[in-house]
Amino acid sequence: EAGIDVRLVTGDAPNTAVSIAFQAGILRDHHFMDGTGTPTGESTDVETSQNQYVAANLKPNVLMEGKDFRARVYTQPTEKGGTPKFSQTEFDTIWPHLRVLARSSPDDKLTLAHGLNQSTLYQDTVATAKLELDHNISIFHDRQVIAMTGDGTNDAPALKRADIGFAMGIAGTQIAKDAADIILLDDNFASIVTAAKWGRNVYASIQKFLQFQLTVNISAVITALVGSFDHQISPLAAIQLLWVNLLMDALASLALASEPPVDGLLKRPPVNRSESMITKQMWCNMLGQSAYQVTAIMALLYGGVTWFELEEEGHIAKEAGENSVHYTIIFNAFVWMQLFNEVNCRMLDGEFNVFKGVLNNPLFCGILVTTAILQVIMVQFGSYAMSVIPGGLSLRYWGLCIALGFGSLPVQQIINVLVRCFRGKKKE
Repeated sequence: EAGIDVRLVTGDAPNTAVSIAFQAGILRDHHFMDGTGTPTGESTDVETSQNQYVAANLKPNVLMEGKDFRARVYTQPTEKGGTPKFSQTEFDTIWPHLRVLARSSPDDKLTLAHGLNQSTLYQDTVATAKLELDHNISIFHDRQVIAMTGDGTNDAPALKRADIGFAMGIAGTQIAKDAADIILLDDNFASIVTAAKWGRNVYASIQKFLQFQLTVNISAVITALVGSFDHQISPLAAIQLLWVNLLMDALASLALASEPPVDGLLKRPPVNRSESMITKQMWCNMLGQSAYQVTAIMALLYGGVTWFELEEEGHIAKEAGENSVHYTIIFNAFVWMQLFNEVNCRMLDGEFNVFKGVLNNPLFCGILVTTAILQVIMVQFGSYAMSVIPGGLSLRYWGLCIALGFGSLPVQQIINVLVRCFRGKKKE
């Protein structure tokens, strides 16, 4: 499900390699002739069970010995003393099926890393469709990313050639460690799964922050532009925009980047290296939340004075060098909408439960609460330093601002429903 395909390259005999690979899950029943590991026509009782999963029962090209592998992928020179030539075409016919390479040499690891790195099989739509139809083998629609493990000095070239080289911290030689990108300090292969999970979590954390930050920027820019064009004064003062950026860039980035990895990350397919970091769902989230925030701010900007029977509009007070209740409400509502949307931005794929796992991240909860407290202090006691009304807002206006912020949560649910409905119609 993670799109990580594991292959065993070993110096062991074929039957030993098959036994290890089957126990490790690298070989499955469908890799054998009749799908059960038992030769066709033979019984499956206890006496024959030990002979089921052996090299002789595997389908073609699932297991190869090193000498046979080299003989097929290298073309022998016609001239004496010439160098064998690597055949990428022949290699591409082998590697989709290959699961175990037995009695191999360190050079075979290098050949695998080189061949997979150079393979353009994904561009051959006919061949990939045939593999999918006949053998149920899916080829990722981009260049293969190769991770290689090794502990010996002879493994160094392969570790260097692979995109990611894993060396053993205890049993590995110093040369292998120098050639590797990641060193497993405990020599435990299970740590590779942890590394993959954390790697994907870093990518997801960047996406979460981008989703949050771009939403803030879109809303702030539109609000400032509309106010400047209409009243020649932005509803959000420079010091308020500075506070918003400090709030969002520093604290929010730390909160969203602190999300712990979850097992669901390993159920996602790999990301195409040419694919945009901002997905369609993220665009929908950002534009939908920005639309809600801008609509709420514009409603307060043009209707707030009438609705709340304020003495004067914010831009008139600001022209007189005074801070108004009107613009303080706009600033406070804007920040609270960002705070509630910060919870929405924890999810990237349109999940309905945006609070899932939030208590597993105490740092996120702490930063969210701290930010809310700081916002209360800024509005109530910031006065002229924060361009807000001296004495702060009354409970009535605080309830309004928090209610508008809370509105970001149901708006996100509406966005998720609309996106799913659109996807459903598109599939039909």
